[in-house]
Amino acid sequence: MCDASDYVVGAVLGQRKTKHFQPIHYASKTMMDAQAHYTTTKKELLAVVYAFEKFRPYLVLSKTIVYTDHSDLKYLLAKQDAKPRLLRWILLLQEFDVIIPDKKGAENLAADHLSRLENPHQGDLEKKEITKIFPLETPRMISFHGDSSTPWFADIANYHVGNFVVKGMSSQKKKKIFKDVRHYFWDDPYLFRICADQVIRRCVYGQKAIDILTTCHNRPTGGHHGANYTAKKVFDSSFYWPTIYRDAHDMVKSCDSCQRQGKISQKDEMPQNAIQVCEIFDVWGIDFIGPFPSSRGNKYILEAIDYLSKWVEAKALPTNDARVIVKFLKSLFARFRTPRAIISDRGTYFCNDQFAKVILKYGVTYHLSTAYHLQTSGQVEVSNHGLKRIIERTVGENRALWSDKLDDALWAFRTAFKTPIGCTTYNLVYGKACHLPIKLEHKAYWALKHCNFNLKTAGDHRKVQMNELNELRDQAYDKYLIYKEKTKNIHDSKIKNRVFNVGDRVLLFNS
Repeated sequence: MCDASDYVVGAVLGQRKTKHFQPIHYASKTMMDAQAHYTTTKKELLAVVYAFEKFRPYLVLSKTIVYTDHSDLKYLLAKQDAKPRLLRWILLLQEFDVIIPDKKGAENLAADHLSRLENPHQGDLEKKEITKIFPLETPRMISFHGDSSTPWFADIANYHVGNFVVKGMSSQKKKKIFKDVRHYFWDDPYLFRICADQVIRRCVYGQKAIDILTTCHNRPTGGHHGANYTAKKVFDSSFYWPTIYRDAHDMVKSCDSCQRQGKISQKDEMPQNAIQVCEIFDVWGIDFIGPFPSSRGNKYILEAIDYLSKWVEAKALPTNDARVIVKFLKSLFARFRTPRAIISDRGTYFCNDQFAKVILKYGVTYHLSTAYHLQTSGQVEVSNHGLKRIIERTVGENRALWSDKLDDALWAFRTAFKTPIGCTTYNLVYGKACHLPIKLEHKAYWALKHCNFNLKTAGDHRKVQMNELNELRDQAYDKYLIYKEKTKNIHDSKIKNRVFNVGDRVLLFNS
């Protein structure tokens, strides 16, 4: 409801509920001296402009009925030859869905009363003119020069709203705009895009886009998903801006919760440095596996692997302390000679005085893997997985019999072909293939049997095998070196090239 007197404009914002008008807010404003000399029509239209400026947030995108006692206003909106000031105000009102029915002043009591209220503090307060312009709407053009908060769709919006392109634009950029505008349409006051999936989405920018992305990622319904899922939620919410995926990736990378809970990928690893061993049984890696369900009193497996031949020794043990490790090492040294070095992790069963005395007594160099790079003893970890996989698949339902299957698992592991060395472990250690307990079906079975039982022929063949063994080990060393170089090149090519300086803040991954 709007009304104007000789010196004051008044307005009432209300809502009709159950056929009764319920007021929401009252507003009035004293006119300046120049405005007080306006004609009656201008004063009444000024009251309407003042009301829409005052209550603008409630009226945008809503159907609005304006009650005024000046019947000329409803005809003024359609008049083409009005005064410039009236035309300017009418253009401002075209943003809204407005209906102006005629209403007598006697029925417009609230607004009529407000337009006659005198301000007792008028002389004390500074006189301010009634705002006759609406924000962001006077030039009907979105400016973009030197403004970082300017929408990315400024040129497209200008083309659709005013059918013009900003002066000074390059021909290439004009071609780009003319190519893109067919995917957009303007529905005042928003710009919409028809996306590739033929879904219409509203164009947003700046802080609004950041808030939408934050809601789709951080809020309870966001779930802290990855960048692609977060961007998918934005699309499902019918919003669009050109850099959704890039902004989503940046948000996930900057999200503290996601970075703390995420897993380390291959890109975050350190470059590989292979432990290259020249002689067989020179370097051993040892580690404990377990605890497992008790099997004949045994709960752990102590495993040792030779780094060149991949020969594995393992023993089922009831405990994992230094005493059983020392006993195992002495048996290992007696069978395969004293090694040059032993590598293990930082378990307390390895880092103790009893273990150190044995290592010192036999003159063995002891290497420890670092706390954050367990791959230092990676060869042991690989054989651990291999042994556990074999035992898991051979034990069956009764898991308490795993210690009985350990010898069979070692046999299977030693006679399996190893890609790094190009042969089986058994072949590299003994210089001949292992005869497995299988039934041999062959037409010349008698010839094999005769040859194997002929001591002279077998002895001559064994001499050849012994001479071939050194050559076989040299070939295994070369193949192992080539295999590790290829593996390192493939691994290191995927690592992110990062340089850390002293004082940089980094997130320490706690596994």
